[in-house]
Amino acid sequence: MGAHADIHASTYAGAFTDPVFQSQSVFRALMDAMARPGTVLPLGAGATPPSPLGGGAGAIALTLCDDGTPVWLTPALKQSAVPAWLSFHTSAPVTDIKPDARFVFIEAGGIVPGFDQFAQGTQDYPDRSSTLVIEIAALTGGDEFTAAGPGIKDETVIAPKGLPDIFLTLWTENRGLFPRGVDLILVAGTDVLCLPRTTKLRRREV
Repeated sequence: MGAHADIHASTYAGAFTDPVFQSQSVFRALMDAMARPGTVLPLGAGATPPSPLGGGAGAIALTLCDDGTPVWLTPALKQSAVPAWLSFHTSAPVTDIKPDARFVFIEAGGIVPGFDQFAQGTQDYPDRSSTLVIEIAALTGGDEFTAAGPGIKDETVIAPKGLPDIFLTLWTENRGLFPRGVDLILVAGTDVLCLPRTTKLRRREV
């Protein structure tokens, strides 16, 4: 009874305390972060979703997901109370079919699938693509990449910590599909760093 009751309770708890204000804050932060790729920005609000989903990713889910945005979850998230929490607070359907997902959530340390497994959009409708929300250990202190492209003056250096070794290869292939491709929201705690598909990355030469 105990564990079941805990899962039940965690389904209903942990959303925003001031939904209108907090979701506006998160939405603004995400728009700013997408417009300024590579910039680390605070979301301005967090949620308390069931483990293993983090507070920042939970806040993004509460802000962006609704009954019209199918969500794909990693096996660890899918086997937790997260699907019930998402369903209760956002009405977003969980899908097993990767190309159907509008949003993809990957917990810290979770396996990051190949970006090409998700919706890439079409030449005519590039926005019909997936956005991947990837939780990582930290947004600084990792391998350094030089980022360039729209929204970046000259170039900037990013150093996310906790991305897979194959990340640059995945990203370069994704970038090559432009205007098609996926967009990334990297999350650590309640801070984000966005990488829209327009951003070019290369390993920084020290």
